[in-house]
Amino acid sequence: MVKSIAESFSKVVKKWLPDAFLFAVILTFVVFAFGIIFQGQSPVDMVKFWGQGFWNLLAFAMQMVLVLVTGHTLAKTEAVESILESLSKLAYTPAQAIMVTTFFAMGACWLNWGFGLIVGALLAKQMAKRIQGIHYGLLVASAYSGFIVWHAGISGSIPLKVAQTSKNFMSQITGGEIIPVIETIFTWQNLLICLILLLTLPIINKMMIPNEEEIVEIDPSLLEESAEPTGDHPAATPAEILENSRMVSWLLGLFGFSYIVYFFANGGTLGLNSVNMIFLFAGIVLHKTPAKFLKAANEAIKNTGGIVLQFPLYAGIMGMMVHSGLASSISQWFVQISTPMTFPFFTFLSAGIVNFFVPSGGGQWAIQGPIVMPAAKALGVPLGKAAMAIAWGDAWTNMIQPFWALPLLGIAGLGIRDIMGYCVVALLWGGSVISLVLLFL
Repeated sequence: MVKSIAESFSKVVKKWLPDAFLFAVILTFVVFAFGIIFQGQSPVDMVKFWGQGFWNLLAFAMQMVLVLVTGHTLAKTEAVESILESLSKLAYTPAQAIMVTTFFAMGACWLNWGFGLIVGALLAKQMAKRIQGIHYGLLVASAYSGFIVWHAGISGSIPLKVAQTSKNFMSQITGGEIIPVIETIFTWQNLLICLILLLTLPIINKMMIPNEEEIVEIDPSLLEESAEPTGDHPAATPAEILENSRMVSWLLGLFGFSYIVYFFANGGTLGLNSVNMIFLFAGIVLHKTPAKFLKAANEAIKNTGGIVLQFPLYAGIMGMMVHSGLASSISQWFVQISTPMTFPFFTFLSAGIVNFFVPSGGGQWAIQGPIVMPAAKALGVPLGKAAMAIAWGDAWTNMIQPFWALPLLGIAGLGIRDIMGYCVVALLWGGSVISLVLLFL
């Protein structure tokens, strides 16, 4: 049955789903029309809201780009690549490859979403090189399905932001309260959801393997990367000596990690900036020389093109959603029909809807936080649980929102239509697990 459902969704997606950039353009026009129809805004006002929001996510976008770049550079180190090769040897059949890829991509996404996306793509490529008979689209979709847990992990923007100082705009939404990660990421309910998905989603993905005559493999030669200079050639000038000096990387790494230790020793918390800093200096040290590190960083930056181009569009969509009142109307409607028991569940659903139009954890928190958090206080719902309901909703519908799949697809060499039908099944299963835990636990 799972296989039949996946095949049906795949056929629909391949016929109707547009390119990711065009998808953002269509969403722009949809929100524009909704603002006029449901909120009574004029076309001129909606265009104004769009333009006013167009650049509002630049700082957050830079943080997200750095998460991706630092995660990618760390994933491309010899140490991590050696681990990936070893992990690929855990699988001997296509079914095992699907399950192993899902399992480790999810674990990596929990640690760091950018790192997880890159590790998932690289592990999928490694599997496809070694094992014959793998349906490559499903393999890459399995790698992306691990992304469903990213906002419940230690790089999740909402739980990390609300754990920071009360001076930032995120915690001001909570009335100045700081919500530590022990009340968000590390609650037993949140960890239970992650564990259930970690154990079951690999099986769900395995069940979607198509019949033998429908399997589409990829030529392993297409997955080989062209050889490029590694920076290990004999240095001929003082500049090249510095570029290929391990001492420079070690000293810079020592400098960076000294500050990181100082930061945490003096009450610092795990936030987006500290996560980026840890991954940045780990990559610098493990790449051994500045030349190797810069080569990996340049490769990573190439994969951010789609994100860089689409973030302004989604910021414009967010501007229309916020200023027209659409986002508030969606959130308030779900709040109004909620009870203390159902509040986290309905918050999760509303966040999933809003995320479809604003695929940014920080941007979504800015929209929904001012509505959800006061309502949670009034109903007696723990603020950490309310914040994680928004975070899970944001992560959940990423399964059918092509925005965050772009870097993974760029590495894997596929298009969004090749994987999205399978991701719909991951959306349905993941949504069921999250909903049950939020409702009853």
